[in-house]
Amino acid sequence: MQINSNSTINQNVYASANQSLARIATGIELNQSSDNASSLSIANSLLAQSNGYSQAIENTNSAIASSQIASSATNEQSKILDTIKEKLLQASTDTTSKEGRDAILKEIKAQLNQFDKIASSTNYNGQTLLQKSSTDSSASDSQQYQSGLKGEDIIESSSIQSNTQGLGLSALVNQNSTTFSASDARDLLKSVDNAINGLNEVRTEFGTTQKQLESSSRNLLTQQTSTLNAASLFDTDYAKESSNFSKQNILAQIGAYGQVQSTSVNQQNVLRLLS
Repeated sequence: MQINSNSTINQNVYASANQSLARIATGIELNQSSDNASSLSIANSLLAQSNGYSQAIENTNSAIASSQIASSATNEQSKILDTIKEKLLQASTDTTSKEGRDAILKEIKAQLNQFDKIASSTNYNGQTLLQKSSTDSSASDSQQYQSGLKGEDIIESSSIQSNTQGLGLSALVNQNSTTFSASDARDLLKSVDNAINGLNEVRTEFGTTQKQLESSSRNLLTQQTSTLNAASLFDTDYAKESSNFSKQNILAQIGAYGQVQSTSVNQQNVLRLLS
């Protein structure tokens, strides 16, 4: 004789409770393809795109920081060239004595040495910005900044050689103090003027690049915000899921209680039949 009247707990109650719990834990409405395969694919695509924007923004902000450092360095170099021009003007008149002119040249050379130190030491994350490297005074490599999600989304800056060699100040650096005259000082004024113009071009280059990067960063941030807003449609409604989880949990407890009672009744019936 077989007696099989046990009631089966509705497993959908537990599945629904587990689904709500997963949504509450992850904060995401869709956690597996069975929830909604097409919507899950869209949500994952949006999140991946948002992560791409985050990295592109990080790249752009890093490039902005680099250009700001370089711009500040060239600003200091510009002040040095202004001082050197003033000193050369002082040395270019015959009312300045030989001893005074020698002292001026010595000061100019010290300023030029500082000018080159700025060029060799200015760097960002180990990358020298105003020349090839800290020990190589040739022109730096051009820089390419990835500022978007596609390979062609590049902002490029030109190579830079912002040192005495690159700006044509070698004659002034090598000027012999024993023969330095007012006429020499006047002749060297032109090379300093050319260096000032060349440095202004370098500063303009950095300024233009920085403006491009800032514009790109703002655009990327706008796109990321829009993408996150779209992805947020798949975020968990915590109030709804918490309520649903509580309801399913209560139903599961009721079902379990019913199962226990049903089992107890069936056992009593079996004993009664057997007796």
